[in-house]
Amino acid sequence: MTRIAIIGSGPSGMAQLRAFQSAKAKGLEIPEIICFEKQSDWGGQWNYTWRTGVDENGEPVHSSMYRYLWSNGPKEALEFADYTFEEHFKKPIASYPPREVLWDYIKGRVEKANIKHLVRFNTAVQHVSYDENKKKFNIAVEDYKNQRHYVEEFDYVIVASGHFSTPNLPVFKGFERFHGRILHAHDFRDAREFADKSVLLIGSSYSAEDIGSQCYKYGAKQIYSCYRSQPMGFKWPKNWSEKKQLVRVDERKAYFGDGTSAKVDAIILCTGYLHHFPFIEDKLRLRTHNCLYPLDLYQGVVWEKNPRLFYLGMQDQWYTFNMFDAQAWYVRDIILGKISLPNIMEMQHHTEKKHLEERALSTDEKKARFQGEYVK
Repeated sequence: MTRIAIIGSGPSGMAQLRAFQSAKAKGLEIPEIICFEKQSDWGGQWNYTWRTGVDENGEPVHSSMYRYLWSNGPKEALEFADYTFEEHFKKPIASYPPREVLWDYIKGRVEKANIKHLVRFNTAVQHVSYDENKKKFNIAVEDYKNQRHYVEEFDYVIVASGHFSTPNLPVFKGFERFHGRILHAHDFRDAREFADKSVLLIGSSYSAEDIGSQCYKYGAKQIYSCYRSQPMGFKWPKNWSEKKQLVRVDERKAYFGDGTSAKVDAIILCTGYLHHFPFIEDKLRLRTHNCLYPLDLYQGVVWEKNPRLFYLGMQDQWYTFNMFDAQAWYVRDIILGKISLPNIMEMQHHTEKKHLEERALSTDEKKARFQGEYVK
């Protein structure tokens, strides 16, 4: 029987499980599906933990969520086509819900679909390779609950482990001398830690904006955010200043590109994440920066050099849950033989064309529309 491995049971992996369950509910025969999840529950990023660094099994902590996070996009742009917020909560809710509400919602759909038995929790994928002779993938995993290591064969592999868990950690001159705390946004959990302190945020995107706002709300004495190319440019409170790029720090102070300096107690790196898949052998490994149309992935999901391998949710994201659904249903239909793929040259040509189209986009609105057309 055909066997499929899904790596990760966050929103992308859950979407893939739901896609196959939907086909089965319509009377179609589907392959055997096994989803490997290193955490003790599903939800991926939305499975909040107080832990930072490593989890209870010594694996790198996956979630970058912090305690008081709220959605920065309206729920109307996140809603599943087949499972509304009102169906789940039995009443209307606000457009910008907190993380606990969104986690409950995304769990609700897959719990209704009754597919949790397909997930092997506390099981970390440690290596994925492909046997050219057998035309099979070998997946080595560590089952922490049962304390055993084993290898299984699969016909298809779907990587749904996300790309917002491995911090991008730039180093600035003087970091080794700084007397305060330095952390990445991945390890930020509670803004109360920074009450009555002066906080420097490095970065000028969503994380810097939101973490800075959290620190302001919970009593930070002074907030500085520094940018590399463009400031965020909002009308900030009196105790929040935007500075040109950080140049260096010493034991107590930060020095900026505009010639000014400021005393700071903590530095939070809001500098993004890396696409990091050390468990996948090199010839199968996606290597890309954060963009809307990565190279090597036909239609954003098919690994062109081996179209039995798929990557979900690897784009920079203006859309999330509904984009993951579109990708998951597309991958499902390829595996079930409903969609035929072109040859590798045609796939690569299409991807390169789309990648160049993205690079020519000059505004956020154009980028959002570009991804909207992709999802369609």
